Amino acid sequence: MFRSTQLKTLAFAAAFACLSSVQAATTVIPLSSFDNYTIFEEYWAYLYPWGSDHNGSARMVGNSTNHAHIALASSTLSLIATPTSGAVPPTSTANPNPAIHYASGTVYAKEQITVTSTNSYTLQGEFSAPTAVGTWPAFWLTAVNSWPPETDIGEWKGTANTWFNTFNTSSIVQSTIVPWPTDLSFHSLQAILTAESNNEDVKIEFFMDGALKSTQYGEGFVGKPLWLIVDLQMEGSSGSPGPTGTTTYKIRDVEITRSGS
Repeated sequence: MFRSTQLKTLAFAAAFACLSSVQAATTVIPLSSFDNYTIFEEYWAYLYPWGSDHNGSARMVGNSTNHAHIALASSTLSLIATPTSGAVPPTSTANPNPAIHYASGTVYAKEQITVTSTNSYTLQGEFSAPTAVGTWPAFWLTAVNSWPPETDIGEWKGTANTWFNTFNTSSIVQSTIVPWPTDLSFHSLQAILTAESNNEDVKIEFFMDGALKSTQYGEGFVGKPLWLIVDLQMEGSSGSPGPTGTTTYKIRDVEITRSGS
């Protein structure tokens, strides 16, 4: 009897350990990734995945030896935009090719986010975001291979609001606009991405300061790799003219975890 009970206990423990290993969360990006440049460069890369330009009037500048626009201090990432000077401003290489009026900062996660039928992702962080006209900071996911999909976990476009967006096509967009404090204090954002039962679509739950603000659905997002980008773009969709002085977007306590396999 003792041996039988012991075997049952061991079997239960083994089954529990196996279940726990399947369900345990894997840290994709740790809370420490902004502690110093060595850790930062293990998990993050400078600029956009495609280069220095995107759809606004800021050209991204930065690398492992130039931190004027992408800086770390006190475990906080600062993206810093400053106006450029010149009689004839250069033109962005990205559509819609606006004139470049700022030098700014962008980073992206080296590991791509791919939701499958057997995993889910939680992305979270704290943000001190500028909301003046012409400032366009964001914390977002965009397609690696072709656009869309795209999901904006935080996007501020020149007003005291943040946008939660999911692009299923260029014209089919789910958008929830939530008031954002204008005091530049830190507030938390979180997104939980989970595959739906059809194993094609992804449910995206958006939280601000711990409260659920929106639930959206990405059609056909399952299995599609996504870049995670943190950027301080300027003007474009946030209006113009932008600030004449320095603009700073601060990010801290970013953590990305994956549950399942």
